[in-house]
Amino acid sequence: MKPVVISGTGLFTPPYSISNDELVTAYNAYVELHNAEQAEAIAAGSVTALEASSSGFIEKASGIKSRYVMEKEGILDPARMTSRIPERGDDELSLQAEMCVAAANDALQRAGRVAADIDMVLVAASNMQRAYPAMAVEVQEALGIEGFGFDMNVACSSATFGIQTAMAAVQTGQARAVLVLNPEITSGHLNFRDRDSHFIFGDACTAMIIEAADTAVGEHQFEILESKLKTKFSNNIRNNFGFMNRFDEAGVGKPDKLFRQQGRKVFKEVCPMAAEMIGDTVQAAGLEIPQVSRYWLHQANLNMNLLIARTLLGRDAEPNEAPVILDTYANTSSAGSIIAFHLNQDDLPKGANGVICSFGAGYSIGCVVVRKK
Repeated sequence: MKPVVISGTGLFTPPYSISNDELVTAYNAYVELHNAEQAEAIAAGSVTALEASSSGFIEKASGIKSRYVMEKEGILDPARMTSRIPERGDDELSLQAEMCVAAANDALQRAGRVAADIDMVLVAASNMQRAYPAMAVEVQEALGIEGFGFDMNVACSSATFGIQTAMAAVQTGQARAVLVLNPEITSGHLNFRDRDSHFIFGDACTAMIIEAADTAVGEHQFEILESKLKTKFSNNIRNNFGFMNRFDEAGVGKPDKLFRQQGRKVFKEVCPMAAEMIGDTVQAAGLEIPQVSRYWLHQANLNMNLLIARTLLGRDAEPNEAPVILDTYANTSSAGSIIAFHLNQDDLPKGANGVICSFGAGYSIGCVVVRKK
């Protein structure tokens, strides 16, 4: 098969950051308001009192210290607890497309490419801000790209599944080069009133240029040696928001229309699956684990990444072996492993091998073995 490379990556980081202390202050103020308003019901036993959160609890549970968001004042308002972002008109560039354009320009520059070199745009993310038209087609128009574009969603694994899809398009001649985008406004589906999850997510957008190795011109190329994808249905990570919600008014606004998970089950079931998947993909690439210099893992939970790395290596990973960005970005869903890749690649020598791995809702796991050229 025709060799394919990731020739450039890009990153858009939102303008606002929320620390754990800021988030906890807002959440605990909401808890006080709720418990005061429901004092009689709580005393009667018909309503359960909410428990306060703490920065220590958040960091111990996840490794997260802060997160970037597209708007913070609404999130930190105890009476609101969600971003306050005005709707845009149909003739204005949408917020998610705006993020994509910024990340795309970064990736194009690193790849030494311009919009005219791209034939296909793929927006792969866990949430799209509308049903249609496809975000990819809007981004295509904004960048002046000919060809075609479409959206895909495999939750947190959307980026790695996008890499595989783009690689196939290049190898079959459907596209000379593909722009893969992962715009994640995860703050839009996070329940900031839920103690167990209010700290998990952050917003960001990543971009990648996927093209044939023999025509790539950029200075930041990684050849794709092997990729494997796996899905297995599970309800342990779920969000029931969708266009059919209005069919039953009783469910509108309920907590199940936002992100929810059974965290302990996810940890127990996904970690061994991810470690096994990485091992299998590395072996299929004709390599052994000691030949892998770096693991760019999905940035959901520090404890998960530490366990996966320990399972693979038989020891604790050094910081540069499995870079962590979730401490400042939190879980950015599909963008997480690509942020880690983007920010922690330039120091690798030519010929170094690495693994990009994502895992999440579905369950879904995507693993890509790459070599720096």
